[in-house]
Amino acid sequence: MARASRTHEVVEQVLDAIIDGAIRTGEPLPPEGVLAEELGVSRLTLREAVRLLQAQGVIVQVPGRRHRVAPVAQWSGLEAVVRHARSAGERERSSLELLEVRMMIETGAAQLAAVRRSEADLDAMRREVERMQAAHERTDVDAFVAADLEFHEVILRAADNRILVAALLPLTAMLAETRSETSAVFEIREHAIAEHEAVVAAIESGDPLAARDAMASHMDQTRGDLVEYVHARR
Repeated sequence: MARASRTHEVVEQVLDAIIDGAIRTGEPLPPEGVLAEELGVSRLTLREAVRLLQAQGVIVQVPGRRHRVAPVAQWSGLEAVVRHARSAGERERSSLELLEVRMMIETGAAQLAAVRRSEADLDAMRREVERMQAAHERTDVDAFVAADLEFHEVILRAADNRILVAALLPLTAMLAETRSETSAVFEIREHAIAEHEAVVAAIESGDPLAARDAMASHMDQTRGDLVEYVHARR
């Protein structure tokens, strides 16, 4: 377990070095011995980390030569892509990309939830909206974000599709960061509460198309607020 944990740490260190530009994309990876010494790990641990990065498309094996670092556009592993997206220079673009992914996934989740939800699910949704309202009134951004995230998790659970839930799990860290940034704005919190109430009403109606449209409206409002209140003020 300790070795696996150390290997994962090395994966993150190498990714950070690539993202920061210390290791350049499109160029060969530094010699194994040099990189292992810089990271303070054995060559075996480094090789295991490199294999994991190869599986994510970050590092490409070149027969007879040193491995090459692939351009970010060619990365295929979600962990690597998300780590890059969370970096300072990519946050504005990635926040919009994340909303596009949420639009595709969460509208479908709401549509399924409308026909699969239980009364307990509806109660949980209403409870989280109440928590959002209470947190908004006392300007507790952290509590507001926690209730917001839980609200959407309730909908995912109500959709009763395990793959759907697993698809969003790697994005949890990005979701929390994005929500914290937007939820600090008074107007955005106001809009979010109204949109969440509309989503609950649509899911409660049992109409899958109405639920899908309500969630789409919420995503559109979120995107508009992000551009107007956050991106435009940077």
